[in-house]
Amino acid sequence: MQVTPLIWIITIAVTIAFFVYEFFAHVRKPHEPTIGESARWSAFYIGLALLFGVGIGVVSGWTYGGEYFAGYLTEKALSIDNLFVFLIVMSGFAVPKIYQQKVLMIGIVIALILRGAFIAVGATLIENLSWIFYVFGALLLVLAWRQAFGDHDDNPADGRFMRLVRRVLPVEDEYHGDRLTVKKDGRRYVTPMLLTIIAIGFVDLIFAVDSIPAIYGLTEEAYIVFTANAFALMGLRQLFFLIGGLLERLVYLAQGLAVILAFIGVKLVFHALHVNELPFINGGQHVEWAPEIPIWFSLLFIGATIAVATIASLVKTRRDAGAEAVEDGAAAPDHR
Repeated sequence: MQVTPLIWIITIAVTIAFFVYEFFAHVRKPHEPTIGESARWSAFYIGLALLFGVGIGVVSGWTYGGEYFAGYLTEKALSIDNLFVFLIVMSGFAVPKIYQQKVLMIGIVIALILRGAFIAVGATLIENLSWIFYVFGALLLVLAWRQAFGDHDDNPADGRFMRLVRRVLPVEDEYHGDRLTVKKDGRRYVTPMLLTIIAIGFVDLIFAVDSIPAIYGLTEEAYIVFTANAFALMGLRQLFFLIGGLLERLVYLAQGLAVILAFIGVKLVFHALHVNELPFINGGQHVEWAPEIPIWFSLLFIGATIAVATIASLVKTRRDAGAEAVEDGAAAPDHR
């Protein structure tokens, strides 16, 4: 895939322009977005992402188009999981609803910057060290295990990192609008707003470690990695307010993501064996029996896993709600 420096410059400039527009048009004035506003902009950004993927397929071939769509689906699913953690953080800091979209916007921008840095590092490693695929594959398998069996109820707002931040910085307990610091009695204090942003930035760093090896397991094209991440993050703020309580109903999302990460981890290990140059593995020769999983299968597997996890989550929460309603009805006193 031939991507000139000019195309890179235009792509990055357009991405920045979208986020600058988002800030001045929607975020600068504190308010809680309506369902209609969130739905329109979510549909716009998802449609734009799909149209861009079609453009890649038409211009560069559908192998690259398939890699983009597989990467976009994976990054979107990981971003929704990211949103769930954002919700936990903002609940932990009791962020007023009118300021939540500003926190989200800053968090999404931090995520894009961190992922951009990881993309550059990942591209350099892949170009110079073929054995890095072993590392990425092993990392994804560990992350898959953590995703499936880790404790997802822990609130990052109360974690060790934030306790350290509170010891280092003078903290004001109350919000002062959307200000990040406030001066009291001649001393500068940080507000819970700034603490929330610091916590979300820390979460973004962790998710960048998850997402970049995952998408490099689907494509080695840095341009596809960047654009899939950018489009996955665009509209994420509106999606947060659109799906609202649905986030808490996606009870099997973590398990679905674990399956996807494990699949990509295995795919990376197979690829590492196929291009092997390590002398202590097969004498430094390529392992011919290691299969190269085609991108069409990866796309189908990822899409099916997301669909199954979503449907199973909604069925379970509906069933649990029905069972709870029956129990409440049975427990109600009979006044006849």
